[in-house]
Amino acid sequence: MSLSDASLRAATLIEALPYLQKFRGQTFVIKYGGSAMESVEAVEGLLRDVVFLEAVGVNPVLVHGGGKAISARMREAGLTARFVNGLRVTDADSIRIVEDVLDREVNPRLVETIKLFGGHAIGFSGRDVLRAEKLPAVDDGKGGAEDIGFVGRVTGVETAEIEKVLREEGVPVISPVARGADGLTYNINADEAAAAIAGALRAAKLVFLSDVPGIMRDREDPGSLIPSVRTGQVDALIRQKVLEGGMIPKVQGAVAALRAGVGKTHMIDGRLSHALLLEIFNNEAIGTEIVA
Repeated sequence: MSLSDASLRAATLIEALPYLQKFRGQTFVIKYGGSAMESVEAVEGLLRDVVFLEAVGVNPVLVHGGGKAISARMREAGLTARFVNGLRVTDADSIRIVEDVLDREVNPRLVETIKLFGGHAIGFSGRDVLRAEKLPAVDDGKGGAEDIGFVGRVTGVETAEIEKVLREEGVPVISPVARGADGLTYNINADEAAAAIAGALRAAKLVFLSDVPGIMRDREDPGSLIPSVRTGQVDALIRQKVLEGGMIPKVQGAVAALRAGVGKTHMIDGRLSHALLLEIFNNEAIGTEIVA
């Protein structure tokens, strides 16, 4: 490395210093999902960012999805993935696949990769920390309602073990499944799971990384990105169909988290190199922030 290159790197670190000082000791809940998880390079880039945050004194908590892997496993089993209002219809066969893929495939792989990069991570099945009840029948978009099976909504978060890992300077990595009072496993929308965990931890930030740049008025036009949205605008955006499908639970989760005491929420494109660090250590927003 030349002296000029070294000086440039040093200058970059100095520019980041105010942010490092501001966020040291604070908790960031990071939800990672969508097709951004399909690229090995994108996953490794995100996990390097997570290790960096841990190293500089931020407390990252990673909540992961795994929808593409679940759908692939379902196809192998001769099952068809189906969604209603962005939620996966989950019957008895599907919930076994969901739990197996998330807890025994995706979660361990993320934990081991963080360790490979020099971080300290502990994996949690969401059953260990999330409590849920069965979701009532949902609007099927045809004037009726449909029971979508073993899909739940979060009723509580047991934070003791998560906080223990954070005190030990580790990264909790949590899957989006939950245990009901009936002892059954429920599939939880990962955005809702992350929002509930962020609210319970009173996180400084909740960051959604997925395969979209943020909230756009026209999904075909990147220039229509909305840089900032207030909670009071969300219902209107849903009525205008700016928010549809899987974006609805994501944004509703952000609103719930803000109301529970989370400082700020961000929606950014996880396919961008170092998107997480760019959003945090930069005055210029690269996605959409949702604020109270």
